[in-house]
Amino acid sequence: MATDEAAEDIPAGVHHFDTADDVPFEISKYWHQRKSIFSRYDDGIWMTDDLWFGVTPEPVAKKIALDIASAPASKRILIDAFAGAGGNTIQFALSGRWNQIFAVEKDATVLACAKHNAEIYGVAKKIVWIHGDVFDVLAKKLKFQLKNAVIFGSPPWGGPTYADYEVFDLDVMEPYSLTALHQAFSKGASHVVLYLPRTSALEQLAQIAQDGEKMRVIHYCMSGSSKALCVYVGGFAIE
Repeated sequence: MATDEAAEDIPAGVHHFDTADDVPFEISKYWHQRKSIFSRYDDGIWMTDDLWFGVTPEPVAKKIALDIASAPASKRILIDAFAGAGGNTIQFALSGRWNQIFAVEKDATVLACAKHNAEIYGVAKKIVWIHGDVFDVLAKKLKFQLKNAVIFGSPPWGGPTYADYEVFDLDVMEPYSLTALHQAFSKGASHVVLYLPRTSALEQLAQIAQDGEKMRVIHYCMSGSSKALCVYVGGFAIE
């Protein structure tokens, strides 16, 4: 349940669980890892049930923010295509690297969580929050920013069932396939980063690279195990 102080203001479908007794069974293992997901969880982090399955753990989000910051200096805009609970967006803002950060999210309730969580970390005002479908937003609202932007996309993977596959087929990723994402993002931006399941098929990743296009695949680990991987398309000076 939400804390008593926040109970009146918390939107429908949003929660802040204080004790394990309140947590639904299917997300209990994620709640027990809450401090590694958001170190400031106890300050009142907002989540929906579905957000627990896709939020980037904070140490991983910090490292991704550091790696993306190695984009060419001319890239001063960061577009977070699927803001979710705000885990990545918050770290991009804390890095101080970007002149502008746009966080796009089509679910209004999820966007409310992201904005609230960014307020807890003190960076909400450093982010432009956009409610809408990212493909429409890129084509209309942000089309003139793309030349100087890096697009970061942590898309829905279709739920936690991706872990059932030894090798995950990125063409059946729901609701957006790897091919669809790459084609949409690379139309206007030369630097794209996709956050994908750790079991993603590497041969499929290789197929999206154009002739002469630079691409790097990095696994991000915690406690000795891979949590996810990022595909970096374009020139990033990652150490």
